[in-house]
Amino acid sequence: MQDDYDFVIIGTGMGGGTLAYALRHSGARLLLIERGDYLPQEPENWSPTAVFDQKRYKPAELWQDAGGGEPFQPGVHYFVGGNTKVYGAALPRFRRQDFAALEHEGGTSPAWPITYDDLEPYYAQAERIYWVHGQAGLDPVEPPRSGPFPFPPVPHEPYIEALAGQLRRQGLQPFPYPMGLDLRAGGRCIRCKTCDGFPCQVLAKADADVCCVRPALESPDVELWTRTLAHRLLTDSTGRRVVGLEAERNGERLTVRADRFIVSCGAVNSAALLLRSANSRHPNGLANSSDQVGRHYMVHNNTAMMAVKPLQRNLTVFQKTLAINDYYFKGPDWPYPLGNIQLLGKLQAGMLTAAQPLVPRPVLQAMANRSVDWWLMSEDLPDPDNRLLLSSDGSLRVRWQPNNRVAHQKLVEAARQMMRRARYPFVFTQPMGIETNSHQCGTLRFGLDPASSVLDPFCRAYDLENLYVVDSSFFPSSAAMNPALTIAAQALRVADHLTNKPQEAWSNDSKTQSVAP
Repeated sequence: MQDDYDFVIIGTGMGGGTLAYALRHSGARLLLIERGDYLPQEPENWSPTAVFDQKRYKPAELWQDAGGGEPFQPGVHYFVGGNTKVYGAALPRFRRQDFAALEHEGGTSPAWPITYDDLEPYYAQAERIYWVHGQAGLDPVEPPRSGPFPFPPVPHEPYIEALAGQLRRQGLQPFPYPMGLDLRAGGRCIRCKTCDGFPCQVLAKADADVCCVRPALESPDVELWTRTLAHRLLTDSTGRRVVGLEAERNGERLTVRADRFIVSCGAVNSAALLLRSANSRHPNGLANSSDQVGRHYMVHNNTAMMAVKPLQRNLTVFQKTLAINDYYFKGPDWPYPLGNIQLLGKLQAGMLTAAQPLVPRPVLQAMANRSVDWWLMSEDLPDPDNRLLLSSDGSLRVRWQPNNRVAHQKLVEAARQMMRRARYPFVFTQPMGIETNSHQCGTLRFGLDPASSVLDPFCRAYDLENLYVVDSSFFPSSAAMNPALTIAAQALRVADHLTNKPQEAWSNDSKTQSVAP
């Protein structure tokens, strides 16, 4: 048995890391738990072969495609900072309309229990914490802002600036994509070609580790345990309060007690933890009286696009600076939303080799030298049958049947025509499957009705007094935007909610309460 804490936060990614940062001066005693360790700063951080081909930083685990497919290696990373250690640092806000019910060709994207205005001040705060560079007034569907971006946009390199001009002549409105990088005065970013999808060797990416966890640990009230795997949450005999966490730390089983528990393990692993925590009071899993735990799993409809101009080399080093939202709410000759188009980090042969192992490396390098590379993202809609399941042996099974595919195909075709009009004769596309789940969300959605949602608008579980979930699990819809900044903004909002409560609310002594079997 370990000492009691005011808060235990399980997971140190965008949700858990940001929440720890926000609570660091609250006076509460806080324990952060991370199943991994710090990601090492080493030459392999910037090696396409090590990162993509050898998968050096991915865990050696497989999830099962419950739809009858093969096991797959998921796009998750277990380090301090979670998936933000390798994310592309794209930090856009969701649109105002994304928080309301929105009609798609494939169905209705449901309304959130909060509005954009509820989250706007926290978006602004998160942008400051995560060094977001951008420029207001150029994105054709951007939501209203209470102030400018904290930092100016990341400048386009000449090749991308020329391409932006070509797109504007087509009547499109390309804009600088909001990015979290240390390009502040005296900042560490060197604008290399190994950012998007790579760990940052110089710690210049605005990830949860660098921006939140390390500053939080400067407080004497904050403690971090690495290499600690959370197994199950324990409730008292009434089933209304969580009183402990069973975990394994460096091979040793232990129980941690706290007044409040915050789960921030990512959409799949957070849902799995609650399902593993079933007991006599919660026979179908913790916080699951609604039968919604693990359901409504979403990951976006994603396609990578590579446009090649054989007679012109693309000398761009840092390519991920531009995006297009002209088709976000409706397409050309199409009344429904299509989605977002954004540049990828510059593709290199070592990155392509993992996806195209039969193509000779020199051919791939020649293509990469002459390509401009895009990520096409459309909303997938919540479906209760798209869900996480636990096998009898505890292994993870994911059922995901893509939907809203007509809209995504129209987005792909619009992007293809856009690049052909820009005089790129060869356009290659690669749709992403179940293994591309870096934008996973929705498995513990929040809402106003306990019968159809797991969490309330402040991410507290309806079935328990002191259990919160703060990661992309709470999303009722996926929108068509990178989710990281929205997770961070909600974490800051939850922190305000927690600290506005009287100190006595953190101090309900759970040590003498019996535990449900």
